[in-house]
Amino acid sequence: MIKFVGSFETVKSLPKTRFAEYAFIGRSNVGKSSLINAVVGTTIARTSNTPGRTQSLNLFNLDDRIMIVDLPGYGYAKVSKTDAMRWLHRLEEYLLNRSQLKRLFILIDSRIGARDSDLDLMDFCDANAIPYQIVYTKKDKKVREQKQVEIVHTEHGAMIPEILYTSAEKKTGLDEIKGTLGIK
Repeated sequence: MIKFVGSFETVKSLPKTRFAEYAFIGRSNVGKSSLINAVVGTTIARTSNTPGRTQSLNLFNLDDRIMIVDLPGYGYAKVSKTDAMRWLHRLEEYLLNRSQLKRLFILIDSRIGARDSDLDLMDFCDANAIPYQIVYTKKDKKVREQKQVEIVHTEHGAMIPEILYTSAEKKTGLDEIKGTLGIK
C-alpha cells in the first residue's frame, strides 16, 4: 500500500524516518510524475501539462518499508531566478544530507536526450558519491533530434551501469525500477 506522506518546502522539514529513499528527478516536462504513477500502479504523483508543477519535496510511503521522493523538475519551468536558485540549493541540500537516499533516478526524455542541466546533475552526483541511475522516458514517442549526447557509465563514478528505457504510457521498461523498489 502506498500513501502520501506530505509536501515539504525545506529539507529540514522532512520527516526523520528509518526507511530507504528512492528519489526521482528530471528536467521539467520529462514525464516524472507519470513514470512514478506507472511504477507504483496507481495515481499518487500529480501530473500536469504545465512544466514545473512539482515545486515541493513530495514523499510517498510504500508498505512502511521505503519512501519514494518526487523532486521538483529543473531546466524549463517558468519561475523567477530567485525561486530557481532556492530550488537548486534545496536540491543540493537534499542530495548531500539525506542519508536515507539510496538511489536517485535521473529521468531524461528519450526524444531529446541529455542536456547540460542533466550532465551538471550527473557531475554533481559523481563528485559527491551520490548513487544515481539514468532512466530514459517516453521511449514510445518519436525522436525529435538525431544527435544526442551519449552517456557512458564508465565516465561517471556514481552512476549505476544499467541505463533504463521506459514508457509510462505503454507501461514498458518498468520492471527494473520496480525490482529496485521491491514492487511486484
